Amino acid sequence: MSATTRPAQRTLGTSGPVTSALGLGCMGMSDMYGPADEAESIATIHAALDSGVTLLDTGDFYGMGHNELLIHEALRGRDRASVQISVKFGAQRGPDGQWLGYNASPAATKTALAYTLRRLRTDYVDVYRPARLDPDVPIEETVGAIADLVKAGHVRHIGLSEVGADTLRRAAAVHPISDLQIEYSLLSRSIEAAILPTARELGIGITAYGVLSRGLLSGRWNPDRTLADTDLRGHSPRFQGDNLAHNLALVEALREIAAANDATVAQLAVAWVASRGQDVVPLVGARRRDRLAEALGALDVTLSPAHLAAIDAAFPAGAAAGDRYAAAQMTSLDSER
Repeated sequence: MSATTRPAQRTLGTSGPVTSALGLGCMGMSDMYGPADEAESIATIHAALDSGVTLLDTGDFYGMGHNELLIHEALRGRDRASVQISVKFGAQRGPDGQWLGYNASPAATKTALAYTLRRLRTDYVDVYRPARLDPDVPIEETVGAIADLVKAGHVRHIGLSEVGADTLRRAAAVHPISDLQIEYSLLSRSIEAAILPTARELGIGITAYGVLSRGLLSGRWNPDRTLADTDLRGHSPRFQGDNLAHNLALVEALREIAAANDATVAQLAVAWVASRGQDVVPLVGARRRDRLAEALGALDVTLSPAHLAAIDAAFPAGAAAGDRYAAAQMTSLDSER
C-alpha cells in the first residue's frame, strides 16, 4: 500500500473516535515477545502513519513505560491531532518485570494517567482503559474516575479491556464506553456468544487484538522455533505439544483458502476479523515494516460468502486446542467467566 493510499475509516462505537480500519498494537516493540529492534520499531510506526494508520495501541506497563516513550519518540514532529492513542493501565509490575496484580482504584487510575501523559509528552490520550477488571474495585468506581479525567480534558474516550457482558452494562450505565479491547481471531471466537451482541446493543465498538493468535495464524510458525525466556508464547497452552500440532493443522486448511483469494494466511486471518462488522477494528502487532505491509494488504482482501463459509467450516468456533492464556492468567479474565 502506498503512502498516498489511506485505509478506510471506522468509528469506535457510537461515542468513540473515528480511526483507521486497522490499528497498530505496539506491545511487542517493548515486551512479551522477546527482544525487538528499537530503530525498526520506530520505523514501523512511521510506516504505519504514512500509510494512513491512525490508531496506536499501548499500555503503560509494556516495558514498564518504555512503549509509551517509544511512541513519543516516533510521534516527534508529527501532528498529534491526526493520531488516536489508546492506553491500557492497571497492571502492576516490579523492577524485574514480575507481575504483581492489578490496581484500578480511582487514585491509581488518575496517578497512572499523570505518568502516561508525561511519558507520551501529550496533554491527552484518546482512549483510556483498565487492562483488566480489578477484582477489588467496582467497575463503576474505575469508570467514574476516568469520567473525571474526561471532564478535565485529559482523556477523550473511555474504553474497556477483556470484560464480560455484565461488566459492559454496568460500565456503560456510568459513562459512554467507546470500545472493548478483547482477543478476537479465528482461534478465539468466544466473544460471539454474549459479549459481542451486548457490545452492539450498547453501541460499543470492538478493537480486536491477537488477530494472528500471537503468530499461530501468520502462516510462518515453525514448531521447532526456540523462544526467548521473556516470550509469553513459551507459556501459552496453544503453543505446547499436541495443542500446537492441532492448531497448525488448522492453519494449513486456511492456507488453501488464502491461496484462492491471492492472499497470505496472515492477510486472510486479518481480513476475516475485519469482516465481522464495521464496528470491529483489528489491531496488528507488527514490529517490522515488512510485517506491517503484509497486514495492510488484508484491507484489499474481499471475502465472498462462499469464502467465509469455507473459513467457518475450517475454523468453527471452539476449534482451537488449548486456552488462550495460562491457567493463572485465565482466572483474571472477566471475559471468560
